[in-house]
Amino acid sequence: MQGLRILLYPFSILYDGITGLRNYGFDRGWLTSTKFDIPIIAVGNLSTGGTGKTPMIEFLIRQNTGKKIAVLSRGYGRKTKGYREVTIESKAIQVGDEPLQFKSKFKDEIIVAVCEKRVQGIQRLIQDHNPEVILLDDAYQHRYVQASHYILLTSYDQPFYKDLVLPAGNLRESVSGAVRAHSIIVTKCPAELSDKEMAEIRSQLKPREHQQVYFSTISYSANVIGLTKAISLESLKDQNITVVTGIAKPSYFVDFLKKYMTVKHLQFPDHYNYKQKDIQLFKDQNNIVITTEKDYVRLREFNISNLYYIPIEARFLGRMPDPNKSDNL
Repeated sequence: MQGLRILLYPFSILYDGITGLRNYGFDRGWLTSTKFDIPIIAVGNLSTGGTGKTPMIEFLIRQNTGKKIAVLSRGYGRKTKGYREVTIESKAIQVGDEPLQFKSKFKDEIIVAVCEKRVQGIQRLIQDHNPEVILLDDAYQHRYVQASHYILLTSYDQPFYKDLVLPAGNLRESVSGAVRAHSIIVTKCPAELSDKEMAEIRSQLKPREHQQVYFSTISYSANVIGLTKAISLESLKDQNITVVTGIAKPSYFVDFLKKYMTVKHLQFPDHYNYKQKDIQLFKDQNNIVITTEKDYVRLREFNISNLYYIPIEARFLGRMPDPNKSDNL
């Protein structure tokens, strides 16, 4: 793997030059960035995925309870184009799995829309709904919008300061892009992460004066949820379970389940659009099949009676963002 990285490194230099030139264009005002009069929070990462953007968006939705909230996403993996509002009846292939998950979970508490051109999407949301706050999902590199607050996520097991730019590494842009963030959140941390290790990571991140650093972990529900009932994880202890994933980095999820049960893992690509032939691999099995929330919104249309998912939440370790302070969220 190290040898392959060395071979690809010249292409990373080229890619870094292209993305760097683009960022320089926005910084100098040569490329237009639109600012809006309402609070817009952009959540994203420097890497190609797997940092926990979805639970962080859901955390922000809960944190802004009582406000009229809109979530805007590109709708990655959908087969449609342009602006489209997400309803509970929408299908993942029409709007993307993550936007559908947001709408399915929070229903009428939030407005959810998808649009690959975020400026147009924001304009439509303001025109049609006049929200009090807009959350932009996976929009750290979408600089045609000037957000009020940028949240940069980086995972504990693969922080951006240890990575390289594509294709030798997994970064979408140079680590210098971290300077645009107002908040840097280290995600998927061990629940028992010590203050000493937090301090060490913070020193590696080298935050600027305008930046706040936080640490979060993934908190799993004690129950798995199916079409008609919920089952406690404790009751599944030591059973043989099939686990189906179509996410970028499933190891964190699978390792959690292995603490309870014997796992047979069927792994599909991120944002995978499941087909009937895939369903037959696990639909007719007698044992319980567990999947992620994101996969469940894509799989639920197949009416698989033995399929369950585990709700998750982002939980902060130690200090957490305070929405009532201007230097936080």
